[in-house]
Order: sequence, then C-alpha cells, then structure tokens
Amino acid sequence: MTDFRQRTIIKVFRKYSNSLGPDALELVDEILAEHEIQDAEVESTLETLVKEYNKQDDASMKVSVDVLRRIYESLRDQGDTTSTEREFLDPESHLHIIDAFDMPLWHWSQERGTFEKHMAPLSPAGSAETRVLAMRNRLNIIRQSVLRNDHFAPSTLPSHDRERLVSLKSTKHMLGRPGERFLLMGMLTYNKEGKLCLEDGDGIVRLDISKLDEPGDGIFTEGCFALVEGEYNDDDMLEVIAMGQPPCESRETSRSIYAHIDFLGQGTTSLMEDAKYSIRIKEEMQDLNFFFLSDVWLDHSQTLSGLQKIFDNCVENSFIPKLIVLCGNFTSKPIARGNGRDLQQYQENFEALADLIASYPIMLRSTHFVLVPGPLDMTVNAVLPKRTLHSTLTAKLKLKVPKSHFASNPCRIKFFHQEIVVYREDTMARMLRNTVAIKPEVRGDTLKRFLVQSMLDQGHLNPFAKTVLPTLADYDHALRLYPLPTALVLADKYDRFKMTYTGCHVFNPGSFVGKSLVFSTYTPSEMNSEECIVEMNN
Repeated sequence: MTDFRQRTIIKVFRKYSNSLGPDALELVDEILAEHEIQDAEVESTLETLVKEYNKQDDASMKVSVDVLRRIYESLRDQGDTTSTEREFLDPESHLHIIDAFDMPLWHWSQERGTFEKHMAPLSPAGSAETRVLAMRNRLNIIRQSVLRNDHFAPSTLPSHDRERLVSLKSTKHMLGRPGERFLLMGMLTYNKEGKLCLEDGDGIVRLDISKLDEPGDGIFTEGCFALVEGEYNDDDMLEVIAMGQPPCESRETSRSIYAHIDFLGQGTTSLMEDAKYSIRIKEEMQDLNFFFLSDVWLDHSQTLSGLQKIFDNCVENSFIPKLIVLCGNFTSKPIARGNGRDLQQYQENFEALADLIASYPIMLRSTHFVLVPGPLDMTVNAVLPKRTLHSTLTAKLKLKVPKSHFASNPCRIKFFHQEIVVYREDTMARMLRNTVAIKPEVRGDTLKRFLVQSMLDQGHLNPFAKTVLPTLADYDHALRLYPLPTALVLADKYDRFKMTYTGCHVFNPGSFVGKSLVFSTYTPSEMNSEECIVEMNN
C-alpha cells in the first residue's frame, strides 16, 4: 500500500468520524486493488463505501471488518444484478404525519462521537438535568458539524491550507492569557448584572461589543449560538471584533454520515434509495401537490367561503391535492378561560369545517387533512412542542373526515425521502423583540433571508433563551432542524415569502385572512412551493 493511498483511506473515513484498525485498513486496500481503482478515483470510491457502512444498525465508529465486508459484498451483488421490473410507487403508503411526541430522542455522545438513542420513558415535566442536557445537545450538535466544515477541519494530507484553518477554542483556554485573540462558539446570554456573555460547555465570559462594527448575516438573539472572535483583556472580558452564525451543514452531508439513524421513528432509507425515489417522483408524480394554509380563522365570515372556492376550483380542474395542511390560529381572538359560549362556538366552527369537507366526496376519498394548532388554539399544554387540538372539540371532524390528522406544533411530514417540517409560531416578531445584534438598516427581503438563515444555522426552531420561549425539555429534540429537512414551513403572520437556503426550501404561506386569501402549494417532484391567491368579491 502506497503512502498516498493509506493517507487517502484514513482521510475519507475520518471525515465521517470513523477510525480504521490495521485489519480494516488492509481490507479496504484489497478492495481497491481487486477492482484496480486508480489514485484519482480512490476518494470518490471510498465515499460510497463509508456512506453505506454508516447506514448499518451495527456500524461502530471504529470500523468493523465483518460489517465492512458485508457491505462490500452487498454493493458487489447490486452491481451484478439488473432488474427490469419497476415496483409501483404508492404515495399513500409513503405518506406519514409525524407527531412531535412520537419522535425518538437521540442524544449526542461526546465519548463515541455519534448519536445514542435514549431508551428511558420521556416525561412532559422534565427535570433540571434534562433541561441542561437539552442545551448541551444543541451546542454539541452544532459544534460537531462546525468542526467538520472545511474552514475548521484539517486535511490529513500535507497542504499550505493548514495555515488558513481557523482554530476553535473553549472559554477554559483563555484563563491566564490576556492580550491573545480567540475564536469561541457558545450561547449568547445575559448574566445577573444584565451584561452580555458567551457561555459554552466549559464556562462563561463577558463580551464587549462596543468595538464591533457590525455582526455577520443573520439575527442574533438571546439564547442563540454564535461564533465570536475577539481579544481577551485584563478585565476577564472578550473585546469582540467579529460575530457570525455557525455555518449550516447541508442535508446531504448530514445524511451521508447519519443515514443509519432513524431520527423520525419511521424507518430509515439509504442514500441510494433516496436517489431512486427522487428520480421516480420527478417522473411519475408531477401532478401531486400539497396545500398549506395558515391563520385559518374559522370564526371569520370569509374563511369557509374561501375554502369552498379552493375546493370548487380543485374539483373543476381535476387538481385534487394529496394533502391539505391547515395551520391555526383557528380563531381570530383568544378564548377566555371558563367562557362556555366562546368554547361552544369554537367547537361549532370545526363542525362547520367538517360539513364543508364532507360535501366534496372526491376530496374526502383522496385528500389528507392535517390540522396544526396555533398560539391561540385550545391544546393541553401552552409550551412547545404543543400537543394536538382537544379531541372533544374536533370529534365530529374526525368522524366525518376519515383522512383527518390532528398534529402537534411542530409536526413533520415524511413523503418517501422528503421531510417537511410544519411550524406555526410568530417567529419574526419574537426574534425582533429579542435581538442582541443585527446589521443596521435591515428590512424587507433581507430581513426574511436573515430569519431563514438564523433558523437553519441554529439547527433549531427555538433559538431563544428558555425564559423567552419555554419548551418541554424531554421533547426539545422535536424542535431540531438537524439533519436539515427538505422543506420548512414557517407559518407566521408576517409577510409571506419563499427561498432556498443550503438546499432547504423554506416558505411562509401567509395568513388566510382578508379580501385576498393567500396560501401556498408545494410540489414534491420539484421540491418547490408556489404562492396562490383567492380573490373574494366582498
């Protein structure tokens, strides 16, 4: 084995957090030699091998020779086998609505350098330990993806680029070293004196941002994680000269490493299966669509008329969506505690919706209806993730519409290889109320882009301090955006928008309120959305 080939093998496996013993290294070299793989093609060949290895349930970070040999034989058999038969793709059997409270919890293990499944029962009450663990998970998940980024991860091959690599430090490295410059990553927070600080897994340091010209792109809030560069002074304070969001890792990169982990609890698919599904959906399901509506005020006079207009248009044009997601609020005003009349009217509004849907038999048979509660809706709990709408209020809807689904907020839609996260919260207003730093004069489309970038860079739907927007600690994982979803529906009363960031398509369908009722259609074959308008006559 040449030195170049050995270094390349080690480099590729280390990229995916795997280590090789002598036996495994020898087996890999034998595989390359058997197929006469040239040096220029070694890296791409090994990428395929290590990705398939990491999908296996019994794969370990130190490469197992037995598992590796099994993977190689499986790949070789696939290459020797050709099949002309194409199995029918049934969209019905590949459509899953996933409740936040049904998702398994995976902790990040610092010792093993991978995710470990939490086997004990989860509790809505949580504990002090689980609250700390939830934040550590957030930090460690972001940190491991940052360290894999090209700007931070050194190559195993000799290179002049090593001099340009950024070294990420911890707060403990600053002790006794005033006058030196450091790059830290941690959570922006305020101490008891109201001073801005950065907190990581090892400690906390006060920040002086008076010399910071302007931060990087994004909205920096209390509770978000940031990369901060500055000089440590004699007053035990970091004088900040640069601040940025942690770089976002693409879904393809994360999936290539953790494809064997079932984050959603619905079974995993290989990257090869994902690629096949993607091609076939583009070819065979071009007319399949999902509808997304937000702020469907059932107590508003035009809402049911607007829905009726949409349904009529769908039937007339034979354009029946496979899925219609209705996000709250389902009421235009809060329901006063103990007000029986308001509660009865709230229930009757859902019954009116049930009657409307039932009057369209073709949609009743073909379309799934998903209802996601908003901030004002009646659910068991008031913190995130929010449970489904009260079953007593929606019993008639469930009875009359067999394909109705009452989802949590947030919830996820798994369709073949695609993952769509649906989240109903007024995130933009909350971010602007709790901003620590942002570039001056930011508005319009730039502000929307900063919102999307901040959410995806943070890898979490709630990049705030727990005092700003509390969550159930044991279910904080249901708010993660790691690996990145295929699409994210940020249902917000703010202006509607759509954009794609790091391969994730993000859109806000807008509020289904006013003279022009707006909503969005999502086309899985294109992984893109389109804005739609229903014009009302009065």
